[in-house]
Amino acid sequence: MIKRINQAVILAGGLGTRLKPFTETAPKPMYPFEGVPFIEYLVKQAAGFGIKEVLLLLGYLPEKIMDYLGDGSRFGIHITYDVTPVEYETGARLKAAYSKIHDDFLMMYCDNYCPVDFKKLSADFEKNQAMIQITVYRNRDGYTRDNLKVGEDGRIEIYDKKRQAEGLEGVDIGYALVDKRTLDLIGSENVNFEATVYPVLTAQGKMYATVTEHRYYSVGSWERIELTKEFFRAKKCVFLDRDGTLNVRPPRACYIERPEDFVWLDGAMEAVRKLKEAGWMVILISNQPGIARGNLTEDTLAEIHEKMLMDLRRSGGDIDDIYYCPHNWDDGCFCRKPKPGMLYEAQRDHGLNLTECVLIGDDERDIEAGRSAGCMCYLVDEGHSLLGIVNELLAKEK
Repeated sequence: MIKRINQAVILAGGLGTRLKPFTETAPKPMYPFEGVPFIEYLVKQAAGFGIKEVLLLLGYLPEKIMDYLGDGSRFGIHITYDVTPVEYETGARLKAAYSKIHDDFLMMYCDNYCPVDFKKLSADFEKNQAMIQITVYRNRDGYTRDNLKVGEDGRIEIYDKKRQAEGLEGVDIGYALVDKRTLDLIGSENVNFEATVYPVLTAQGKMYATVTEHRYYSVGSWERIELTKEFFRAKKCVFLDRDGTLNVRPPRACYIERPEDFVWLDGAMEAVRKLKEAGWMVILISNQPGIARGNLTEDTLAEIHEKMLMDLRRSGGDIDDIYYCPHNWDDGCFCRKPKPGMLYEAQRDHGLNLTECVLIGDDERDIEAGRSAGCMCYLVDEGHSLLGIVNELLAKEK
């Protein structure tokens, strides 16, 4: 039985100097995206996790946040506050609020948002009997500087807030499940929680990571604001497999090697046209091991896809982007389905929230890739054509 986490504690007291001039008159979590303050996205996310109580630890211009969020009832959650001096570090804020904090709680940063898998985070926290279970962005794309190293068993092997140690891979993004007893490691000094507590727990082998490949988004600096704006911009996106979903699948271990070999399945072009007319982004993701096996070149694949796109455009449809894995079956790459690498590459390129995306494919490998990335998945089979699935999707919008 997984522990029930009923409280989120959000650290939101800093000056936000990197976001000046906005923060001269408002705290940084009040920066709006699509007309909604960043802090509201975090509160709604906590509510979506099934959490009932949010404790906000405030310092700078606290009334701006308190006046906006109130008691949280309009978000279906109960919000309370603890206000401490602006100069307090995260450790001092947590220590000051000690009596208000549950025995186990979710700790969030007010400047990071990521669509984390909270069920997995909770299950890992329980399985590992961790004192702290943090969420770590894998950071394959070098989005930021690494500050830790995760062992094969998920245990944190190195934590370096200064980001200077060798062998670092991954970055802590918050969303940490915390045993309240860790707060006892904080003395009376004004200290940073992570810098004080994390090295101790790492040395004791009591801190673990749940790793995500999904990029996180931030309101911490102007450099990240544009990416965050794109992420929160409303999008409808469907990922489509190719062979067996759009076109007739070739026999096993054979490949579409010429443009004329690409034969559309009945209704597939109409399905793509309907998606585009309804405002959906359509992205193709396809395994193409024939490239590694010498059956076709990437230039030939481009010709095949150009023929596909020409057919679609003549029918009123289109595909917004194409991702393919050129590797062989046993190359061990991260992009070949059932691995979700192509989905995460598209996520970063287009600022997608994969938990709000749809994947449609005809193979269990497609579905496994989609589910591991958090997508809603549909399987094309004898009883469910692409057109039928698309009609079902569009009917749900009405």
